[in-house]
Amino acid sequence: MPKKPKKKVKEDEQKILQELSRDSTQNPNTIAEKLGFSRQKVWRIIKDLEENHTIWGYTTVIDEEKQGLKNYILLIKRTTQPVDNRLAEKIISREIEEQMKKIGSRMVSSIYTNGFYDWVIIFTSEDTKQAKKTSELFKIRYSKYLKEVILLDELFPCKIQNILNPNIGDLTKAFGL
Repeated sequence: MPKKPKKKVKEDEQKILQELSRDSTQNPNTIAEKLGFSRQKVWRIIKDLEENHTIWGYTTVIDEEKQGLKNYILLIKRTTQPVDNRLAEKIISREIEEQMKKIGSRMVSSIYTNGFYDWVIIFTSEDTKQAKKTSELFKIRYSKYLKEVILLDELFPCKIQNILNPNIGDLTKAFGL
């Protein structure tokens, strides 16, 4: 059997990735039916994408508000102090997440960026007081490396993990309308 051109393989991968990003709980049979592929083809492509880490996790989008939690965002700007191995190991080991749990916060995302801010942390807390304690935790733990830490309160999540908020119509409330 001749191999398919790389372009066609990439197109098929993209179609499957789009389906999974809409709903990661779909099984290969459902995806195969939607796309007109065989179940084996879908299963093989998904396994290949997992093995090469194109897919590196599946998640559930949770309405934090219904859990009595709010999302907060930390925007962190570093100093010019070079990162040493000790700090890198602290970050990689995610030891700060254990400290956050003691405060009652949970890290949702941690993103190292290039731009005005160097690190973006998204986390949940019960209230602003808890969120401020989490912000202070970062300031204390990484004090010599941080120039600025800004705490933002998420008002309304429009889209998370490529999933449109089912309550998107409530966005008008966030605008005060």
